[in-house]
Order: sequence, then structure tokens, then C-alpha cells
Amino acid sequence: MRGVLCAAALLGASGCVETVAEDRVESALVEAGLSSANAACMAGRMVDRLTIAQLRKLERLEARPGERERPATIGEFVERVRRVGDSEVIAVTASSAALCTTGLAH
Repeated sequence: MRGVLCAAALLGASGCVETVAEDRVESALVEAGLSSANAACMAGRMVDRLTIAQLRKLERLEARPGERERPATIGEFVERVRRVGDSEVIAVTASSAALCTTGLAH
């Protein structure tokens, strides 16, 4: 883990970290059940607007007992995001979901 953080710090100077973070967020969104198109759109917006710590909060989200492993709709996904308790994370995720699903953002 320490090696990964050091490598990330070194890559940060060249802007590579943002690309890696965006790819990782996109993959996580697809794994969470979002379409590839929505995940790609949302990942770019989320990486631009949220800190690494905030993105890690999203990474730790899990289904609660009795819930589907993967949300069936983007609305269900946003509802799960509300659990992180961070108003900025909720606002960025919800606005990104709305803009990307309507085609107003790409």
C-alpha cells in the first residue's frame, strides 16, 4: 500500500493520477451496476469535483442486508450514496447522475 501511495505521489506531478483515479472510479461505477456510458460520464465529473478521501468513501459503500448486491437503477445507486453522510459527495453524485443520464453532460 505504501508503494502505491508513493507511486501515486510521483505520478501526480505529471497528471497521471487523475487518469488512474478516473479509470478506477469508472470501473467501480460499472461494478456498482451503472451502464458504461453513465459510468464514464460520471467518473470524469466526480474525479474533478471530489477529493481522493471522498472517492474512498464511495468505494466503501456496500449493500445492506436485504438489498440487492448491485442497485437496479441509478436512483437506487444515489440512495446508497446518501449513506456516506457527506453532502458534497451526495450533491456531486446526484448532479452527475442527472446530467449524464439526461445527456446534458458527456
